[in-house]
Amino acid sequence: MSSVEPIPSALFEQGVDPFADVRVDRKRPAVAQIYEQLRARILSLAVPPGATLSRAALSDRFGVSQQPVREAILRLEEEGLVETYPQSATKVAKIDLQSVREAQFLRLSVELEVVRMLALADGLDLFPIESLILQQERHLKRDDFTAFAEADREMHRTMQDMAGVHGLWGLIRSRSGHLDRLRHLHLPTPGKAQSIIAGHRGILAALEARDPEAAQAALRHHLSGTLASIGELRERFPDHITD
Repeated sequence: MSSVEPIPSALFEQGVDPFADVRVDRKRPAVAQIYEQLRARILSLAVPPGATLSRAALSDRFGVSQQPVREAILRLEEEGLVETYPQSATKVAKIDLQSVREAQFLRLSVELEVVRMLALADGLDLFPIESLILQQERHLKRDDFTAFAEADREMHRTMQDMAGVHGLWGLIRSRSGHLDRLRHLHLPTPGKAQSIIAGHRGILAALEARDPEAAQAALRHHLSGTLASIGELRERFPDHITD
């Protein structure tokens, strides 16, 4: 069992305002911006499971009417990231393990074929993948786990782009909110970030060797780590996870 400190279930009560730096560009549609900023804070656990989202307070923070905030929250509700109780409140949903398993199944199904295609491709430039791994190493040195996780997602999106199936990323992204949050819970565990980088380098090495079987084996091992730790994570964060 690691000695990682639990993520607080109410950052607001500790004087941390996760919405202190929210912004809306008046030249762009407000709903999409509010949705992205709320979603990013939910995925990074800056706004943790169980936190209440007040439309009035968010409207004031973003400097907009309640209508775009309401629409953004509806989009988050469609992804299962928030739950709205009639005549009551909107709360950030707990991490749902069934949704986690389904997202993992979807990702694995798509990405096994992606790495096979990349390993067999002629004249493939793998520098974008190498560059993102280097970014992760820099983020890890600064203990910037939010930026680290974003670079992780970007690497997997880039591989799909390189395989010519970039249209699937939106589907995977929309189904991966619970999985991404579970990965954020796991990420600060000592050695976890290093193992992610090692997994990425294993995939890259197999692609460089043009070995599709090795690439698939490396990907399968890489994506298995967090799900293998569900029992430990549920013990450490019982208020964050539900079956």
